[in-house]
Amino acid sequence: MYQTETPYDLVTLPSRTELARHFVGKGLDELRTPAMIINRKVFAENCAAMHTKAKEWGTAFRAHLKTHKTVEGTRLQMISSADRTNAVVVSTLMEAWEVVQGGLIKDGTVKDLLYGLPVAPNKVTDLSLLWDEVARDGGIIRLLIDHPDQIKFLEDCESKRQAPRKWSVFVKIDGGQKRAGVEPGTITFEILVKALLTSPVISIHGFYAHAGNAYASTSFDQASSFLSAEVNSVNAGADSALKIASSLGVELDSRSLVLSVGSTPTAHAASAETKARLSSLLNGSLELHAGNYPMLDLQQEHTNLIDRSKVAQRVRVTVVSYYPGRGTNGTDEVLVDGGAIAFSKDTGPSGSFGDVIGTSWKLGRISQEHGTLTREGSVGNEELKIGDEVEIIGQHACLIAAAYPWYYIVDPEVNEGKEVVDIWVPWKGW
Repeated sequence: MYQTETPYDLVTLPSRTELARHFVGKGLDELRTPAMIINRKVFAENCAAMHTKAKEWGTAFRAHLKTHKTVEGTRLQMISSADRTNAVVVSTLMEAWEVVQGGLIKDGTVKDLLYGLPVAPNKVTDLSLLWDEVARDGGIIRLLIDHPDQIKFLEDCESKRQAPRKWSVFVKIDGGQKRAGVEPGTITFEILVKALLTSPVISIHGFYAHAGNAYASTSFDQASSFLSAEVNSVNAGADSALKIASSLGVELDSRSLVLSVGSTPTAHAASAETKARLSSLLNGSLELHAGNYPMLDLQQEHTNLIDRSKVAQRVRVTVVSYYPGRGTNGTDEVLVDGGAIAFSKDTGPSGSFGDVIGTSWKLGRISQEHGTLTREGSVGNEELKIGDEVEIIGQHACLIAAAYPWYYIVDPEVNEGKEVVDIWVPWKGW
């Protein structure tokens, strides 16, 4: 296990170099638990598969970095064995700055960076500085807008510059999910678009939707239906904006608009078949975006669009106690050293917080720092004892990953994936 001069360094985390020196080459049974483990080969294969999906659909692809938040993972998302892209979306300004600090803009790996939340006034100065930074290497920053006040924040920022710029923005569309965005055809949408079209500091890049409700999909057909609805919503937004622009005498060309759609389930449903179902003429070019797909999780498995072999992450925990007959119908229960902090409290259609790989045990209950393994009956030779280590696939990889200061990377081509081959340190903070 990693130790500084004391068991834990309470001031600073060790550097990636220090971590690699201590852990690379170590067996998984030598790690302090709970430990997050990523299969690099599967991660890379998932990235290539998503690039293939985008090519089948004939669209550009924008990779979301929110799940792993690492330089190494970003490079695999950008450049795979199937294709490459240079467009990303981030959830936080910390992610955006780390893309820059990690050299991903300077070396051309990333050229197009979208900040994936509607812009707030306390973020504008930071975003402005970020734009100055990425512009030095030919990069561009794009924003999401869904309220007229956000335009005012940007106008105020640019009024202080000797040479005001034009911000490239996506209009965030609410396709019925009620997460964020505006609904096309409403007076709210019309007011927003008019403000965008007449602002001296705004250039409309396109229309952006995220089908968060698609996580309820349980089949290709359902995910495909959500995808079509996404496309229809951004296309309706573009159509309405073009008409508003015409009425104002403002130039807006559909050939330059980008219609950005996706979530991991709907992106998995993107294919030549689903594109052929789109009956309407598109008012722009399509862009597919997704984020969870390199790692995947139990929630994604239950969409029936991927199988267990595609899940690239798992959490290794240790059995710390055993309770014979304490469970439902006299079944045994097991206590492990991973709870809500290690797995989050996200639930899904599986009815548990996670599956223990290769067994019938489930992560049935969780407290802050420990979890309880349960099962419906004794199945096979699956008895556990104190000190055993098991690996669990949790419900939501994005939230699980957020708990860990570093990830242990394995590769099945190195000692059958039983030893650490690299350390990835994720970006922390907002």
